[in-house]
Amino acid sequence: MRDRDPALERLIDSLLYEGYALYPYTPGATKNATPTPFGIVYPPAYAAELTSTFDHLELRCVLDAPADAVLRAEVRFLEPGGERHQAQAQRVALSGTMVGALCAAPATKEARIGSPALEVALSLGAEALSDGGGYEIVFRVANRTVVRSGLDRAGALGRSLLSTHPIVEVIGGRFVSPLERPCASRNTFPLLATAADDAVIGATIVLPDHPQIAPESRGALFDSTEIEEALLLHVHALSEGERAEIEQQDETVRAMVARAAASTPQDIIALHGRVTLRDPQTNEPPVEPPGLSDPRAGEELAEVGGVAFRRGHKVRIRAAADADLEARMLEGRAATIERIFTDYDGKTHLGLTIDDDPGQELMRDSGRYLFFFPTEVEVIDP
Repeated sequence: MRDRDPALERLIDSLLYEGYALYPYTPGATKNATPTPFGIVYPPAYAAELTSTFDHLELRCVLDAPADAVLRAEVRFLEPGGERHQAQAQRVALSGTMVGALCAAPATKEARIGSPALEVALSLGAEALSDGGGYEIVFRVANRTVVRSGLDRAGALGRSLLSTHPIVEVIGGRFVSPLERPCASRNTFPLLATAADDAVIGATIVLPDHPQIAPESRGALFDSTEIEEALLLHVHALSEGERAEIEQQDETVRAMVARAAASTPQDIIALHGRVTLRDPQTNEPPVEPPGLSDPRAGEELAEVGGVAFRRGHKVRIRAAADADLEARMLEGRAATIERIFTDYDGKTHLGLTIDDDPGQELMRDSGRYLFFFPTEVEVIDP
């Protein structure tokens, strides 16, 4: 089999550690009481006691391919060890096998991982669909670890596969989206993982097909579905005591905090968001016609109700009785008109900064103005 796409490997690594530690990342935090709440495959004796627990998972998906296409499968998971966040990433793989051979007999493998050992069993099979539309692929991952009866959840987690992610890849075919051809997967959420549709991941959380890691990302923060900008700011807000407590955790958490703490203001600004425009016909960025004015500059002058409002002039805020609380708190304050905008409905909006506000220059530099309608201000410097 060919080498794996590095982008797919980064996606798998990111998903593997989803939920591993959560802000504020300290080991004593209540929501960090267990290594991960996602993708757990429990030992059979514990799973049998509850209807909400599983001792296996089963990824099912549809493959469009000839009989000589080659499938390979593996499972990635975290092996628990020590207290809370000391899990070790593990991998168990099946070698490549032709789809036709898998229809005759599934490929199987058993492995012992760690000490005390976790007993892991894999099975990869295929069944030709009756409508001639390819094959249904079945990849099963089972935890066969023998444990004593009566374990509590903490004890069962110590003998479980955590954040379990099955991956199936094909050479010579393509997978059909589980949204188009749903199958009865169990304890996992399959999705197309590559642009070529030659890999399927069974995720522990619901994700769309073809998920991607933003190119601006500074690295895994154990919560890749969250807003990374906010998470980085949270790390920067940790106290010295919290940082010292985190330094005593495992290397994975320690490295994450160090990487996040080293992020620069420019790194964080880059995470604030971006919009990419493309022509729907050519898929190319649109070309801006020459001579257009910058829409961010607004207008120099607007006349509303016989009153002229000009950029740079002074006004006094006269908020209406039914205005929001922030506007009423500014009642009577002098302000400067920084921007004048007219919307598609013809309404005029005045972007103001407060004159005696120590942060006035910061508001100007960042373009974060307070907006009022012309009826909510009176001109004091016409």
